[in-house]
Amino acid sequence: MKKSILLLCLLAWAGCATAQVAITYDDEAEWKAYDDFNEAFLDKTRYIYKADTKQPNADHRGNGYRDKDVSGCAAAIWCQAIMYDMAINAYNRAKAEGNTVRMKKYKELHDKLYKGEKAHYVNFDFNNCNTNTGWFVYDDIMWWTCALARAYETFGTLEYLTYSERSFCRVWYGSAKVGDDGSYADPTRFEGKYGGGMFWEWQPIDNPKPHKAGDFRSACINFPTVIAACLLHRLVPEGRTPPTVARPARQTKEWYLEKAKEIYAWADATLVSNGRVADGIHGGGAEFTDHLYNQATYIGASCLLYQLTHEISYLTKAKKGADYVIGSMTSGSVLKYETGYEQGIYAAIYAQYIKLLIYDCDLSSALLKKYLMPIQRNIQKAYTNMDPTRGIQMGNFAKATTADDVVESYGASGMPALMLMFPVNGPVDPVGVIKEKELQGSSDVYTPEGILVMKNATQEQINQLDSGLYIFQRKKVFVK
Repeated sequence: MKKSILLLCLLAWAGCATAQVAITYDDEAEWKAYDDFNEAFLDKTRYIYKADTKQPNADHRGNGYRDKDVSGCAAAIWCQAIMYDMAINAYNRAKAEGNTVRMKKYKELHDKLYKGEKAHYVNFDFNNCNTNTGWFVYDDIMWWTCALARAYETFGTLEYLTYSERSFCRVWYGSAKVGDDGSYADPTRFEGKYGGGMFWEWQPIDNPKPHKAGDFRSACINFPTVIAACLLHRLVPEGRTPPTVARPARQTKEWYLEKAKEIYAWADATLVSNGRVADGIHGGGAEFTDHLYNQATYIGASCLLYQLTHEISYLTKAKKGADYVIGSMTSGSVLKYETGYEQGIYAAIYAQYIKLLIYDCDLSSALLKKYLMPIQRNIQKAYTNMDPTRGIQMGNFAKATTADDVVESYGASGMPALMLMFPVNGPVDPVGVIKEKELQGSSDVYTPEGILVMKNATQEQINQLDSGLYIFQRKKVFVK
């Protein structure tokens, strides 16, 4: 029988032809984007991430190429947590797809990342404020609280939960060693408008000072605190005895949910206006500067509380947060790019939490389409504008990345993070359609597991391969 090549195409949603997103990436392209990200930015000796493509390794803190520093700058400590999340997401996706080869691959990657991050960042001693590898901002720690909780939920290793709880309590109660009084703006201590929520900063060990009324309470610590508390409530066992010490290392299941509700209530009332999230407050009015990661964590916190309590008001607020992103934080349906140092990571954080709304909150078909289509448009735009040589995109999805561009790991995380969370063949009916693309020129051929079959193959050579599924020019190819 004569062999032929069939491009596997995704069926469109019935009746939605005029609104479909034309997709030229596929499942294998999504996996390759994540592997290319790791190839470009992962220090495979230390197993932490570099700040940009000019860094030879990830050795120390620094702004990297923006400061003309190519001495080995690591990505920021809190952004490492987001990139660590991506490995967990890769494993979970592989598991959902039943791909045991990829499960093994990304479990091994996760384990190396965990050991590398722990070793580099003072063995997760959250009381150590070493200025190069230690911890000195509350939200830095809380991002890791969330990531470590997800690691425990995924892999079941008790050590991950222990560190997650320890880091949460470090932020909440402060540290006797450092001498700070913790992030919690206790309403019994700070009265009226100065009480409630979480303080952003804390003082270093050489000059600790108690917090005072009017110190900054930001969205980037408040909503991650809610997320972490929700995750820990979901994960810790029932029946713990409430701690009696001033600074416990863990809390009860009930306590975590109580505090999640409390902090959310304050932050929602103080920092949010009809779905728009302020950056923070110093004691006056909320300071509204739009940042995608604040919208993301507001959506995530709202979704998690909805899942735990089944109170529809939380879901309503999550949708308002997502509506604001779509309506006010995009240009031509593409997410606006924030150019500040480390801000490129925001799209990866958005991927983590918009996924909860789209896939885990039982949305109607109409709402599913409303929120999923913009994600697909952004992935497609990023994919179209990536550097095909390195397989990475700078994070400004609307702008082409060239082979000569110095690319930061922060922005580059956006495309693969979104791809990991939103497979072309998703858990629900998609609203996009893969657009067939003529095969042109020679390219390497792989199995779906990533094993090289043939280098620089032509279409004619592929026709002679044994029957089966292959990957050619980032497309699935089936040979009969």
